[in-house]
Amino acid sequence: MEFTYLDNAATTPMAKEVVDVITDQMANNFGNASATNYFGRQARKVLDESRHTIAQSINAKDSEIIFTSGGTESDNTAVIETALSRQKLGKHIITTAIEHEAILKSMAYLETLGFNITYLMPNERGEITVDQVRDALTDDTILVSIMYGNNETGAKNPITEIGELLKDHQAFFHTDAVQAYGQESIDVKAQNIDMMSTSAHKINGPKFIGFLYINDEIHIPSFVKGGDQETKRRAGTENVPAIAGFAKAVQLITPEVKEVRRDRYFGFKQTIQEVLTTNKVTFKVNGPTDENALNHVFNLYLPGIDRGVLLTRLDLEHFAVSGGSACTAGSLEPSHVLIAMFGKDSPRVNDSIRISFGKDNTEEDVVKFSNKMVEIIKDLTN
Repeated sequence: MEFTYLDNAATTPMAKEVVDVITDQMANNFGNASATNYFGRQARKVLDESRHTIAQSINAKDSEIIFTSGGTESDNTAVIETALSRQKLGKHIITTAIEHEAILKSMAYLETLGFNITYLMPNERGEITVDQVRDALTDDTILVSIMYGNNETGAKNPITEIGELLKDHQAFFHTDAVQAYGQESIDVKAQNIDMMSTSAHKINGPKFIGFLYINDEIHIPSFVKGGDQETKRRAGTENVPAIAGFAKAVQLITPEVKEVRRDRYFGFKQTIQEVLTTNKVTFKVNGPTDENALNHVFNLYLPGIDRGVLLTRLDLEHFAVSGGSACTAGSLEPSHVLIAMFGKDSPRVNDSIRISFGKDNTEEDVVKFSNKMVEIIKDLTN
């Protein structure tokens, strides 16, 4: 029996076309992109072409794309280096209580250095409002970091409106778009985004490669110290095969493909709810139930069903889902996102699972999964 993989918010399988590009580059293009010899020039050509492909995907300039090791490094760089380099202008930062750990732990570190961090709390849909940002903004605010869409609930935040609000303020606007990039149509110029983090392995690309978009008008120091790669903004020899693979993954997600997937994933959510309802299984959705969400992420509260037991039973039946963020789910600790939404004493923090869809999932997969979940839940409650 084959596994049905429904944990795509944690990571995605590499597309065959991406594997082919990476394999070819590893075998035939081993030069250092900083070298001036023939082999270096060949590597530089691939690097430049890949950067251009990725820049176009968000309406950025090629020079505004900095390749990193992934979302965590991009987040760390944007938050920590902005704070340290701009502290003479103020020491106030605005973020949310539902950010990824890469943001939250960066903020905690800055608090030890005397920075004042405002953590905005979400509503029960898991969303932050532009009014919350406006009310928290001060003359000393130097950075606002709000995630584009949440990795546990799929709730999207009003990024365009926040960007407009901050357009004439000294605060830089950063968004963690690790889950949203490849799912949403992002235009960093139209949305007034100053910095944005992404990771290739969320869009069927390779792991340990991502990019940080930084508007050309913004100057922050390199987080990684060393050589002058990435125009002195990120030290370390570029991983050209992985970058080429990243660019290929981006090329595969055309606007048309993106729209088709969004519609299909929303349909998958509807299917799961219909099967549960038909079989009289009690459930609630954590996060938006309409299409104003990252449609590939679906978080379900199943009252009285211990998520650890349910995840284990599903895994034994060859269905892979998760209890929340892959960065914290290993210990099955309560979700900080659900705690922020409902409070630490809410049963939702322990009785919820995250289902996340990918390009290879089919309606048949989702129906089989839903029916198996019903079977397990009825067994657990009898």
